Amino acid sequence: MGKIGKIVLLLFGLLILVVAAALAYVSLALPKVSPLEELSIDASPQEVQRGEYLANHVMICMDCHSERDWDKFSGLLVDGTLGQGGEIFDQRLAFPGKFVAKNISPYHLGSWSDAEVFRAITTGVSKDGTALFPIMPYTHYGTLDRRDIEAVIAYLRTLPAIESDHPASEPDFPMNFILNTLPTDAEFVSRPNPTDKVAYGEYLTNAAACYDCHTKQEQGQFVGEDFAGGMEFPLLDKSIVRSPNITPHMRSGLGGWTEERFVQRFKMYADSGYVLPAVEPGSFQTLMPWTMYAGMEEQDLQAIYAYLQTLEPVDNEVITFTEPPAK
Repeated sequence: MGKIGKIVLLLFGLLILVVAAALAYVSLALPKVSPLEELSIDASPQEVQRGEYLANHVMICMDCHSERDWDKFSGLLVDGTLGQGGEIFDQRLAFPGKFVAKNISPYHLGSWSDAEVFRAITTGVSKDGTALFPIMPYTHYGTLDRRDIEAVIAYLRTLPAIESDHPASEPDFPMNFILNTLPTDAEFVSRPNPTDKVAYGEYLTNAAACYDCHTKQEQGQFVGEDFAGGMEFPLLDKSIVRSPNITPHMRSGLGGWTEERFVQRFKMYADSGYVLPAVEPGSFQTLMPWTMYAGMEEQDLQAIYAYLQTLEPVDNEVITFTEPPAK
């Protein structure tokens, strides 16, 4: 072997060592967030009530951590499954691995301290120190008022314990390494006064993680205009549903919507006379949990509307549904 060949081989060997060291660091030293804090959460009826409202109608934790009936429009929540977990997000739905929603009823969280639950929700680091996949939007929850996170935990402690065990999530390569780089320390804010509709609406929009679904992503990276829709959600029947544009553009967004129309779009699903239609395979379906958001207070929906109307209008016409290919 000539001198140049030896140099190339040496450089290649060094490159392998550097890459191996980097992967070892990411795998063993990360995720890295601040140590657990001392925390004992107030479980007063008022806090539990606030937490129940947030977990079911704003942050909608129960969207992923319960069972949903996908034979009904928008995936009706199945009674008696609150917090049991088990929802699977995998390669069939274009995820970089198989991610399983955890059981967050006291059956599983009973062995967790308040501080461990708080850290998981707000930084994305689990009890055992592993990183959580950000389909659980901890980057949003970590920028809320910490009192709201504590209220949610107080509520979770009151759920019936459902004995339901689930396998560990299995991220694909290279997500199994990338995942460890994602958790970060929380940066809490104070919840705005509801009288400031725009500021409070922005807070609620963040709590509901509207941005994540209503901004287009490709391979886990946001590539679209903020809130302009177009995010694709492939369904198991091979159809594709896309999030709509919720910027105030007059033609392709919500610019022509009144506050009343916006609120009613949600509240129609809370009407006792409304029956969710059955959805046949290949027919239009949505992941939007309308029945959960329908429980949001009208003043909160009005605040979200007020905030969305302050966004930059983006002209982005979205085809919200594509039928599955013919067999």
